[in-house]
Amino acid sequence: MSYHIYSFEKLQVYQDSLDYSVRIRATLTKFPKEEQFDLCRQLKRSTESIGANLAEGSGRSSNVDQAHFTNMAYSSALETINHLNVALRLNFLEKDIYTELRLDIDRIINQLNGLYKYQLNNNQNLKSKLKG
Repeated sequence: MSYHIYSFEKLQVYQDSLDYSVRIRATLTKFPKEEQFDLCRQLKRSTESIGANLAEGSGRSSNVDQAHFTNMAYSSALETINHLNVALRLNFLEKDIYTELRLDIDRIINQLNGLYKYQLNNNQNLKSKLKG
């Protein structure tokens, strides 16, 4: 028996956001225990919100609605950068790990930006397909 693969699961940016979430979780195991419910939780939530917003937006029928959720994913990625900056300043991250994480989130942000522009400029959407 097989299961259905939804359109958002086929997006490279979605796959990359999942990989990034897993990588962040692995990195957080090295943070001090007292940060478990503070900075660690914030980093987990912001990174996982990227993929979650892409998934939720894919269920919307208009491109503008989909783009709104892509923009929310973009905002979550920017929030992740803030948390990484705090972690670096608190010396919870080594500079080389920080740099790798920043390059990865920058790539995801670029992908989100491209998807957002595509969604706003594409005339084909579920509503137009249902009318035709």
